[in-house]
Amino acid sequence: MSELKGACIIGQSGGPSAVINCSAYGVIKTALENPCITKVYGACHGIKGVLNDELMIMDEEDASELTNMLYTPSSALGSCRYKIADPDVDDTDYKRILEIFKKYDVRYFFYNGGNDSMDTCNKISKYMNRIGYDCRVIGVPKTIDNDLAGTDHCPGFASAAKYIATSIMEISRDSQVYDTGMVTIIECMGRHAGWLTAAAALANIKNDGPDLIYLPEVDFNMDQFISDIKRVYEQKKNCIVAVSEGVHYADGTFVSEAKTSGTDGFGHAQLGGLAARLADVVKNATGAKVRPIEFSLLQRCAAHCASGTDIEESFLSGKTAVEAAVAGHTDKMVGFTCTRDANGYQCKTELFDLSLVANTEKKVPLEWINEAGNGVRQEFIDYCLPLIQGETKMVKEDGLPRFVHLKKVLAK
Repeated sequence: MSELKGACIIGQSGGPSAVINCSAYGVIKTALENPCITKVYGACHGIKGVLNDELMIMDEEDASELTNMLYTPSSALGSCRYKIADPDVDDTDYKRILEIFKKYDVRYFFYNGGNDSMDTCNKISKYMNRIGYDCRVIGVPKTIDNDLAGTDHCPGFASAAKYIATSIMEISRDSQVYDTGMVTIIECMGRHAGWLTAAAALANIKNDGPDLIYLPEVDFNMDQFISDIKRVYEQKKNCIVAVSEGVHYADGTFVSEAKTSGTDGFGHAQLGGLAARLADVVKNATGAKVRPIEFSLLQRCAAHCASGTDIEESFLSGKTAVEAAVAGHTDKMVGFTCTRDANGYQCKTELFDLSLVANTEKKVPLEWINEAGNGVRQEFIDYCLPLIQGETKMVKEDGLPRFVHLKKVLAK
């Protein structure tokens, strides 16, 4: 493969995570140090920043300040939820992207996001190839939902899983303070894949976890749900339930009362309010005191509780993306292949075809869910536990986190 010199753009898309900036920093740092990359741009608010010609010059940022991206949650460059059309239907956006690429001599494009972001990568890559513009496109994975196909797991998932397990352990202790009984229903993110909710089971290792766990991989039955809670409550006078926001009935309709509240930029239903709805149902059915808790955005921004393993692997995914592109690869996503055996946990990067990843959801294997559909098996614990190891090295000032502060100098 011949050497390709030119500028690069790194963009972030979709919902953020506690470590998405680790991946972006992996791209930025590695690109700044590579002689084949002449300029490093950060797209303001993802692909919209490209379309609007709003690009930050990352070369203008202080190198020492950029290191704080490792411990800063959310998307430092700004994110978006924007679905570009199929170029065969409408190529307006693609012509504009090509115009911007030519203006800044962009020969490398890195997009940091989840399923829909990988779809955007795939479409841009194929369009550039079709028109003969030499530009290498690599997807850098991010999703707390852990639902990208191919890769063993996704950057962002482990830190969210660690937050969920830790928070449930704390809630468990709080729920046992009084001598009166209580049912606590905890709503976790996850529209169609239950990885995050399943992570609640990690708390059971320390005997402070949920009694019941419900994932969207299994059809939800309200009568059985109430029966499960009554059984546990009668035994313990206390019951903790973890439930995914995306649990649905056998006919596919969401249990969440907020299912009609709208859709995001990609057409996905906006879910929420499930814990409160279920709390009302359980209170009426049992007469017990019921407390609903919705973790909501806390799951994806808890950088103070980030997994050290997640931080390292997220940076590695960005670094690998640049190295792979410079080596001649394109139309790929960086992913992980891992082993968990007597020799411990080992993780290596691998490139996956974007066409495989784009818009494909990886769900929790049914064999990892118990027969009753209200918990997970040891196989999930064995899979997930190595991912949450290690602690963040976040810097504190005045007792508070020191997050990155970018100059955001725009290209002209």
